[in-house]
Amino acid sequence: MAPPNGNDRDTSGTTRRSLLAGVAALGVLGAAGCSRVATASTKDGGDLLERLRAAGVVRLGIAGEIPFGYIDKDGELTGEAPELARAIFKRLGVDRVQPVPTEFGSLIPGLNSQQFDVVAAGMYVNPERCEQVIFSDPDYQMLDSFIVRKGNPMGLRDYKDVVEKKARFATGTGYAEIAYAVEAGYKESDILIVPDQVAGLNAVEAGRVDVFAGTALTTREVVKKSAKAESTEPFKPLVDGQPHVDGGAFAFRPTETRLRDAFNKELAELKKSGELLRILQPFGFTEDEMTDLTAKELCGG
Repeated sequence: MAPPNGNDRDTSGTTRRSLLAGVAALGVLGAAGCSRVATASTKDGGDLLERLRAAGVVRLGIAGEIPFGYIDKDGELTGEAPELARAIFKRLGVDRVQPVPTEFGSLIPGLNSQQFDVVAAGMYVNPERCEQVIFSDPDYQMLDSFIVRKGNPMGLRDYKDVVEKKARFATGTGYAEIAYAVEAGYKESDILIVPDQVAGLNAVEAGRVDVFAGTALTTREVVKKSAKAESTEPFKPLVDGQPHVDGGAFAFRPTETRLRDAFNKELAELKKSGELLRILQPFGFTEDEMTDLTAKELCGG
């Protein structure tokens, strides 16, 4: 994500979300991804794409986060990023994808230490991360939204409302929303930190907090079966006083510009044809999450 650095708890920059569902199943495939790939050539943008074509498989770093990249209850790799990776790498001549599960904070270190070939976890692009890896252009954009009681009795529409109305506020572990709330003037020590959006929904329903902040996608999905709570209209949080839109993308080692560029070319074709939305829709993404943002923009130019 692209908010200030102070909202992070790990070494890779701000986490995008740390959802717990699917984590228990990661051990099933963990051993398969523990060996390192061969060091890529740094000449002329790297030769990793050619080596992946020869091997017929690409290793994807994932973080067990629904809906971005996870192992499902049947032990199968899925999520918006792995499914998109399958489509793009097949077009690039690589038929198989292999998951390498790790914690979100270990994705960038794992990529740069050759443990896998690409990060496929819907990772937000921000300037700090752009100093460590290179990104594809985003395949989705994301706004924020709140979980509130039915009818939104406090009229909470953005972080300014939360501060002005002294609402009891919660968000998830490592979420970018921590920094967004603090920038709006909310005292960080007063924020209730819960594991994920399911715990956030429970806190709102139980009356322990007035509002839980998350992404527009995760909040609208989690309230679908709730009789007590609803999600608010998506909005842009402020970063350094300016409205901000986050974008999620694939990360590559800085030497592998040829692979990144080939990936971007196929991604652009999927966007143009509408195939990208078809791939992402089963995971809750809508037309509103499609984007023309570029990695260059989100990296700060």
